[in-house]
Amino acid sequence: MAEITTVPFGPQHPVLPEPIHLDLELKDERVVRAVPSIGYVHRGLEKLVEKRDFKQFIYVAERVCGICSFGHGWGYAKAVEGLMDIEVPKRASCLRTLWHELSRLHSHLLWFGLAADAMGFESLFMHAWRIREIVLDIFEETTGGRVIFSVCKIGGVRRDITDTQRKEILEKMKELRREIKDMAMVFLYDNTIQSRLEGVGVLSMNDAVELGCVGPMARASGLPVDYRMADDEGFYKELHFHPVTETAGDCLARVKVRLGELDQSIDMITGCLENMPEGAIDAPVRGMPPAGEYFTRVEQPRGEALYYVKGNGTKNLERFRLRTPTNANLPALVKMLKGCELADVPNIILTIDPCISCCER
Repeated sequence: MAEITTVPFGPQHPVLPEPIHLDLELKDERVVRAVPSIGYVHRGLEKLVEKRDFKQFIYVAERVCGICSFGHGWGYAKAVEGLMDIEVPKRASCLRTLWHELSRLHSHLLWFGLAADAMGFESLFMHAWRIREIVLDIFEETTGGRVIFSVCKIGGVRRDITDTQRKEILEKMKELRREIKDMAMVFLYDNTIQSRLEGVGVLSMNDAVELGCVGPMARASGLPVDYRMADDEGFYKELHFHPVTETAGDCLARVKVRLGELDQSIDMITGCLENMPEGAIDAPVRGMPPAGEYFTRVEQPRGEALYYVKGNGTKNLERFRLRTPTNANLPALVKMLKGCELADVPNIILTIDPCISCCER
């Protein structure tokens, strides 16, 4: 009978870009059990809500994660706006949706590059990140930043886009769609990628429901869950779309879902630009957040994120709480790793698209 060996995996590992730590219990080359440990990059950001006033804290919230920065700023702003009963102008909602979908493109393209690198496909890695530069250039042109934008604020947004910028972005979306189509052909039909991903890390629909999966992780197992469909505070209600789903539930299915979402996000960005409402880009913010609490959600690139704020009538909130998609998807990761080969561990971890800085804050 083979002896069970415990192998520490991470938090620094040559294949994984995230500081995730797993204790892998192995029998020969097969994982018997995986025990995750978090806390290596905890920064105490939520506690800072007691030290920064409710307007200043949005700069802290968007620094929870560089890749999801706009979504975190938007989620915090939505929660405070709900607490203070502030109605955001339609143009501001459209601009928020535009930048949020650009963030989804940014996040997914970054992930595709990292996934290719984990499989030793360096040329595909560079190709994905070259395409991502198109999105970052749009961010720089419209917000002034490439990673942290500081364009979202309580009551709306800080910057508008001109008609010239709108036309330029529409042209760049056509270029981006062509580039993504070429990249997708490699991910979908290359024999090496197929052999590394197909049938690996399978998660059934029942397990996805039971373990509370969110985002592409859940949709790759056949669950049509996407908070953007229910969001009546953003511009999504003006855009007609359906969640991108697959039924296989393996690593390849999660790749296909993200490829579909790239194309879908381009459609949404085009819809925002073609139907941009006229009017103000922010609403006046008067007074302090009242005593009370408010809870809201945002569909981040990795899945649904939850935002909670508690006010006490002063300029400093009493509590800010955030649950990120990685928190929700870690139980499913443990489930998928059980019984897999050691060589497949990096690919399975990467296909949940973990963000440990989001997870720990």
